[in-house]
Formats: sequence, structure tokens, C-alpha cells
Amino acid sequence: MGPDSTDTIPQNRIPPTTVKFIQDVRERVGTVVVGQDVVVERILIALFTGGHLLLQGVPGLAKTLLVSAISKSIDLGFSRVQFTVDLLPSDILGSEILDQQKNEFRTHKGPIFTNLLLADEINRAAPKVQSALLEAMQERKVTIGNETYSLPAPFLVIATQNPVEQAGTFELPEAQLDRFMLCHRLEYPTIEEEKEVLRRNSTLGVRREDRGAVARTEFDILDNEPVADTEELIKAMEAIQGIHVSDTFIDHVVSLVDRTRNHPCLELGCSPRAGIALIKASRARALIHGRHYVVPEDLYALAEDVVLHRIRLTYEALADGNSAQGILRKMLQSLGATSEIAAPSNGQPA
Repeated sequence: MGPDSTDTIPQNRIPPTTVKFIQDVRERVGTVVVGQDVVVERILIALFTGGHLLLQGVPGLAKTLLVSAISKSIDLGFSRVQFTVDLLPSDILGSEILDQQKNEFRTHKGPIFTNLLLADEINRAAPKVQSALLEAMQERKVTIGNETYSLPAPFLVIATQNPVEQAGTFELPEAQLDRFMLCHRLEYPTIEEEKEVLRRNSTLGVRREDRGAVARTEFDILDNEPVADTEELIKAMEAIQGIHVSDTFIDHVVSLVDRTRNHPCLELGCSPRAGIALIKASRARALIHGRHYVVPEDLYALAEDVVLHRIRLTYEALADGNSAQGILRKMLQSLGATSEIAAPSNGQPA
């Protein structure tokens, strides 16, 4: 399987500011969120690669709190949109407004003109609203009236979704799902993590407000002072370009994507975006774990987040009790990954 994921990059291979950036952000998030280390890693991967992230999980797993903590840890523009059934595309993108004094239209830009957009409960919005995000997520542009406007750089959409509740929700179209680089499914905390959550919550106390008081929540203890700025994020994004990806690793990624298109149990396989996402995300994960090359572990760790939301089982496969996760795991096992994927010869990129 190649070098262990704990192998570190030599000091001259990674900017010290990038190492500190990752540590500081994780420590800041850890002050308000217990556990969820994998989710924090996925958010960092999305930030470093400019890919969009979909977080799925039942209510109460700190999805919104996580994104809020990340947004306040880095000096980036942040907007939050609560998706509802009566939301309109103009509520997100903006619109043209008639200035009666000047008798001309002026453009009012919506909350999408930011660096980090939190689309809360994205599946509650009607398909028309979801479709309005397609151009922004792919091309980083927005069309309002007859004008096209570029979005700020970097631009990232992090959406949350409740996968269980069906009442008042709309299924995300495949075209939009494919634009999410990662779809991570949050799990319940462990027993020890949940004990720590309860301990911390019991010490929050109350906050005086006007003539009364309200119970404090985890959102009240978020520090508004960022621990990193945009320049440090840019350096991390540049450092990823130096992460080595071998031809054999690319071959395995292409093979995996191709198998999803030809598997008898799948009616919908992965698009080329899946392969691009696997490479980008693997390079970012390697950097976060202190390596200057990708290893099979990166592919295995990220495959479910990259692939599962892009494939669909046939009715026959579902009736036979198959699951997308089970089929993907069998595909990964059959890849026969070797150490050739991992380290470049002599520790240098080929």
C-alpha cells in the first residue's frame, strides 16, 4: 500500500504558514465542535480545491455550526441562505430594481456574491431555485437580466441536507449533485464525544439581553477574530499543485470511474467530474496529512464522498437488496491497488 499516511513532507516542501494554517483552523473549530474531525478535513479539502461540498445528516449533528466555525476562522466573506419552498432565484442571485428617481434599472446583488455560501437545507427549495445555482457552481458566474457578473474568488458552496425527512423537500437533480465535489454523510458522535458535548453545553450559562436573558448556545461562543487570512489560504491552494500524482494512481481513478458506467447494477455512472474530483481531493488530503504524494488510502478514504452521490442503482438491483455503498466497496477491493500508486521514486515527483 506504499508509505504510511503519517509520513511527513520535508520542511522545505511545505510552507510553514500552511502547516500553521491547518492546525489553527482545526484548533479553532475544536473549541466549539466536539469530534467531527473527518468533516473538518472534508471542509478543508473543499476550501483548498475550490470544490463544493454537500453535508448530509439528521438534524442536530452540528452541520451549520461547523460551517459557521470555519467561516469565522478564515477571513472570508460569508453568507447563509435558509432554503425554503417559497424561495425565489432572485433571493439568492439578486435582481434588477427600478430606480424611480433616475428612471433606470440598477442591479441588486444577492447573497451569492460572497466567498463562502452556506445553503442550509438545500433540498427544501423548488427545482427552479436549485437550478439557479448551476451556473454559479460550475462557472463562478451569475447572470442577472442581460448582464453576467463574476463571483468573488475564492467561491465555495457548502450545502446541508436532511437525508431522512421527505415532507416538503425536493430531490436534487443529477446535474446539481454532479457539481458537488464531495458529499459527506455525518454520523452520530461516539459515547465519549456525546458526553463531552453535554459537559460543554451545561457550562454555557445565559446571556443578558435587553431587560431579560436567553440561554447561550454554541453559536454564542464562536470567536469572530479569524486565525487565518486569504493569503494563507492561497498558499495552501498553491502547495496542493506540488503534490505528486503517479500515472498508476490516475489509471486506478479512471478504472474506478469507468466501472461505475458499466456495472450491471447501476443505471447511472460517474461523469468525468468524478475523476477530476478524486484527483483534486486526494492531493488536498495528502497535504493535510503531511505528504507530498498521494497514496491508495486517499482514494479509499474519499471514494464514497466523491462517487456515491453520482451513481444510481437500477430498480432490479434495489429489489435484490443491493446498496450503492456495497457495490462501490467491491469495486475498490477489485482495483488491486499497489505501492506504485503511492510514493514517487526516490521521494521525488516523476
